[in-house]
Amino acid sequence: MSRFISFLWAEGERMVVFYRRLPNFGYLRPRDLDEALDRLAEETERGSKYRVLAGGTDLVPQLKSRAVAAPEFVIDLKGIAALSGLEDGAEGLRIGSLATVTEVAASTVVAARYPALSLAARNISARQIQNRATIAGNICNAAASADSAPPLLALGADVVCLSRGGERRVAIEDFFTGPGRTVLDPGELVSEIRIPPPGEGARSLYLKLAARGRMDLAWVGVAAAGEAVNGGVENIRIGLGAVAPTPVRARKAEAVAQGGLLNPDVVAEAASAAASEIEPREDSYRASPRYRRLMVEVLTRRALEQIAGQETKA
Repeated sequence: MSRFISFLWAEGERMVVFYRRLPNFGYLRPRDLDEALDRLAEETERGSKYRVLAGGTDLVPQLKSRAVAAPEFVIDLKGIAALSGLEDGAEGLRIGSLATVTEVAASTVVAARYPALSLAARNISARQIQNRATIAGNICNAAASADSAPPLLALGADVVCLSRGGERRVAIEDFFTGPGRTVLDPGELVSEIRIPPPGEGARSLYLKLAARGRMDLAWVGVAAAGEAVNGGVENIRIGLGAVAPTPVRARKAEAVAQGGLLNPDVVAEAASAAASEIEPREDSYRASPRYRRLMVEVLTRRALEQIAGQETKA
């Protein structure tokens, strides 16, 4: 038994077990996208259990800790060229589901045209994790604290879901259904993420609050995007992370900030609105609900001030 279990201890009446080894499962490495979709189609026909692996930085630890049930097979997508790459053009940015966090963080195009996403990618964990992890995997894990989610919300991204039955595009705000849950149906995978092209005068940024910066999960993550027009900022979108069961848009704050000059009074009102519409966990050991509300207000104010080109105050 000791070969498979690292250590355990009693936590109240519940025994906490830490496993050193993965459970047993089959491993499949499809040669192309058609083969992967054929395999996934069996999930709807025969009830077979598959888990898709892109980077594995979330899935493998979850399997080792038994946080998720061991599947019959893990399908490794890494060798499928059709799912790779970053492409920016007239229709905006395409992020293939195998595009790594490092690729996004290192892209000069992403930094210039979609800076909120670039900042988020650079704030995702250690370099070794960034080299393996994918942006698509970061959202498919559906953690409320996912760093890529707030920028994708603020930038108006769509998630492209693909199966043998066809393709559908889902707005990122509709993609998450709960902690660790998404709208993906059995037999579907995320093939790519699409971000519309930035408008004239587009600005965006991402602010993360965490104990050790990129090495820790966010206590609060705030992304904001807008377009500077005639001295004001229009089309403002605000994405929030780690403050609700799923990443969310701050729609009340957006409504306050729309359609005019972002003067200090408007910024303060919008920041207060953002703090009022979140639903932080009551039992989180990382930060209390009160602290998260305070920090959402602070970071939303700073984000809007920077979007408006104002000097940010402490």
